Amino acid sequence: MSASSPSSRALLRARAQECGGCGRAARESAGRTADCEELRGGGWRPAPGSSSSAADTSTLAAAALALLLVQGLVVWSFSALEEGEEADMNAQQRKNRSPDKAEHSKDPGNSAGRRAWKSRGKAGRSGSEVARVAREANPRSKLSTRLHVPQETWRNLTRDGDTGSVEGPHPTDRVFIPKCDIKGKDALSALSRATTQKCQQEIADIVCLHQLGQIMPKSLPRYCQTTGKMTSGLQWEESDVGAPPPENPLRIVYMLVVHGRAVRQLKRLIKAIYHKDHFYYIHVDQRSNYLHNEAVQLAQHYTNIRVTPWRMITIWGGASLLTMYLRSMQDLLEMSDWPWDFFINLSATDYPTRTNEELVLFLSKYRDKNFLKSHGRDNARFIKKQGLDRLFHECDSHMWRLGERQIPEGIVVDGGSDWFALTNKFVKYVTSTNDVLVSELRRFYKYTLLPAESFFHTVLENSHDCNTLVDNNLRVTNWNRKLGCRCQYKHIVDWCGCSPNDFKPQDVVRLQLSRPTFFARKFESSVNQEVLDILDAHLFGEPVPGTPGLKGYWENVYHSLEGQRALSDVTMTAYTSFTRLALRELQSPEQLNKKRSCSFASDGFPFAVEVYFYDDHFQGYLVTQKVHPSSTLEFWMMPRGSFRIVDQTGAANRIQSLEVGTEWDPKERIFRNFGGLIGPMDEPVAVQKWTHGVNVTVTVVWIDPTYIIAASYDISVDSEADFTQYKPPLSRPLRPGVWKVRLLHFWELLAEVKFLVIPLTYRNKEPLQGGDRWLHAGPSRGQYMEQNFQALSGILSLPPRVEVEQEANRRSELLGKDLEKWTDDGLSSFWSVGGVCTKTASSFCPSLPICSDTHWSSMSPDSKSDMGPVGHDGRLR
Repeated sequence: MSASSPSSRALLRARAQECGGCGRAARESAGRTADCEELRGGGWRPAPGSSSSAADTSTLAAAALALLLVQGLVVWSFSALEEGEEADMNAQQRKNRSPDKAEHSKDPGNSAGRRAWKSRGKAGRSGSEVARVAREANPRSKLSTRLHVPQETWRNLTRDGDTGSVEGPHPTDRVFIPKCDIKGKDALSALSRATTQKCQQEIADIVCLHQLGQIMPKSLPRYCQTTGKMTSGLQWEESDVGAPPPENPLRIVYMLVVHGRAVRQLKRLIKAIYHKDHFYYIHVDQRSNYLHNEAVQLAQHYTNIRVTPWRMITIWGGASLLTMYLRSMQDLLEMSDWPWDFFINLSATDYPTRTNEELVLFLSKYRDKNFLKSHGRDNARFIKKQGLDRLFHECDSHMWRLGERQIPEGIVVDGGSDWFALTNKFVKYVTSTNDVLVSELRRFYKYTLLPAESFFHTVLENSHDCNTLVDNNLRVTNWNRKLGCRCQYKHIVDWCGCSPNDFKPQDVVRLQLSRPTFFARKFESSVNQEVLDILDAHLFGEPVPGTPGLKGYWENVYHSLEGQRALSDVTMTAYTSFTRLALRELQSPEQLNKKRSCSFASDGFPFAVEVYFYDDHFQGYLVTQKVHPSSTLEFWMMPRGSFRIVDQTGAANRIQSLEVGTEWDPKERIFRNFGGLIGPMDEPVAVQKWTHGVNVTVTVVWIDPTYIIAASYDISVDSEADFTQYKPPLSRPLRPGVWKVRLLHFWELLAEVKFLVIPLTYRNKEPLQGGDRWLHAGPSRGQYMEQNFQALSGILSLPPRVEVEQEANRRSELLGKDLEKWTDDGLSSFWSVGGVCTKTASSFCPSLPICSDTHWSSMSPDSKSDMGPVGHDGRLR
């Protein structure tokens, strides 16, 4: 996809002497002015009629250069981060130019931002030069062999938006003194971006020790007597299916590593793999309090399910994941009442592809084998792509790259998948032995990126038991590197990595492999539940017709036990408005066909909120609310469609849908902000879905509630493009109200979608005050971008702005009940009340259905995830 402004056609047509056409994302990202135009094949030059001059240009260039020098300490080239997966990926992108490869904006975390940062970083400077530039930029700082940067300078260098902690920036006085002269751009960059003084001090101490050669082992012993890799292959014998169980069946401990909020999917997984003879140990990420509470309640009903009494924050690629595994293994070895033979780790997005009985039968034949999947390529390439020759440290919930290091001599380094099946004997070896190989490798991998993908492989391949290695982790992963390798974790790790895609029904064929596999990943019920239904039918038979809850999926997004700290002002505004709309609906019996109206009053903030899907389609929000008189109600808020296709003739018949939202997931190609709740400070993205056909160029126009043309740009859609997307760099706050995004072909309307920017009733989780009115007043001077697109009003047949602007300005002053009414009126245009139910029978309003009797309520039966008593066969299903 290429996104460009329509200056070459519409704007030049509308304003012959003006260019306004700097909407191309790369130009926005580079900070170019609007007084320019793009000449096809001719590069850039000042636009006709522009006021730009050579002096202005040189002044801007000098200012830009000075800014780069001042920021020299934090300017970091991310090009080195892309040496592995992204280098290959970028080459493929340049070759294919897939239309949905990048989302253009000023954000340095996306592709346009990465290009800007990469170009700046090519003129790298030594540590001494960086110190000199910083010293000259701020005379108060005295840099010699000790790094001391003033508070204000640190604040400027570590502004919001830089790569940092997943938990956001933390204030600190930024004053600390390292024990040595910190050298190397990686270490200096990490110090500049770390968000707490504690993390900065840890980084400095580690770098100083590393510079002295005191942190990494130089050489290690190799006990394996075999040269090369031990990768004995084992085949699954279909004739073994249905064979009688072994005389002495082994017992498995499943280590479930989970995070997020998908408790129903976790229960569905446990239900599928449960047997009374096996054990289930659950670690819930420290940030997932709702899921942890649900897991603890679940474990109380089964003696062979336990939750770790401790919790850690485990980030993608972090050393904390290996620490968590080793600590869990130590726990399990100390549980004398859990006599297990094999350790198998799973996440909540895994699912079995064969039954427990088949797995036990297979593992019983190979009791002494350890199952780990190797990368399958030469070690030198793997080491480079995996970043094993780089020093990393985890703090502030971020994995910082600190410089280069040497691989210990004398051993073979291997790695691959961090999902495995290990024997009790090997687990004891890696957790309890005093062997120098293990102890030194644990020290080495403490400062390693993705350590769980290599530690166990390397220990086993160099140990006396190297002949127990089987190059198979007993599972299949749904890799689609075209979509999954987009450096999507740069906000938490200084490296580029890949993530597998979710399985969908069309991917089931990939589960039919010749090698033994018993699990697959990834699965997300909020993305596609049908594929899990297919697996269940294969494993357990077709469900009984009429079984409740088969097509439904519910996932919690808020619970009162966590408090409101995890909510945004937008969700707080929307959830409270949903309650008011539903209670108002109850007082209108003609709308719900009730014999009498029911007047309730809400009791505080909603108790819980769930997203509801049916047949893999988003159906809306379910809001649980305590009310007066004493009752607990649940409201179903359904989204109203706002997309329409006007013309499907000629080349334009390729358009399938047009959506606007936030939290676009380019890997799964969905908006993670289900329902599209958007506020004035959000950065919406417009996404188009296409069928294959001839190449076509379309224009996308954004129109705010007062008919200001906020943005206009062209998109070139390749013949095989499925999706295109673009996030225009709009100035904020966005004007609250109904926005329109139009899709045009030769300025004829093809399709249009409306979306709501919600007027907020909360700011910083407090009711909106008089000083917050600017939030609803739109951007400064009513202009969303540097260029002005209002000359297109005639072409777009927009009505006069005077009256609507006056009304919008009046509304921007609203507070209290008047503001709530404005919010409610807006949301009611995009959401309707699909149903109301009560948790228990209400004598006050007997016409209300019981929630458990409905098909839609989160309190209704869900046979897929409801866990009952253990059956006579030891299973839950």
